[in-house]
Amino acid sequence: MTNLNPLFGADVIAPPIVHARFSIGDIVKHRHFGFRGVVFDIDPVFANSEEWYQAIPEESRPDKHQPFYHLLAENGETSYVAYVSQQNLVADDSDEPVDHPAIGGMFGTYANGKYQLRPLHRH
Repeated sequence: MTNLNPLFGADVIAPPIVHARFSIGDIVKHRHFGFRGVVFDIDPVFANSEEWYQAIPEESRPDKHQPFYHLLAENGETSYVAYVSQQNLVADDSDEPVDHPAIGGMFGTYANGKYQLRPLHRH
């Protein structure tokens, strides 16, 4: 699909319309690696570096035209920030909070398996 909007100065190829399954504050789990995390941002399509993308083994490399989620993640050993494609995430039904040191600064209450974003961080 091309966009002939004069604000862009030339034809622009629009990305396909995608729908995010998860929202900010949801707790999710990686489908293959089992780590858990809280969604704190969502890219409608891949928005990381090409170097990062190419570092993923080709046989497991996700399609770029799907939502990618920024997570405050944890596993049994550490906490970190993860960037994960929608196809590799499932809802976490453990009803357990995530133990990540940045959660308190970004999110307020935890209830019903979801964190509430602090008003300061809302757009």
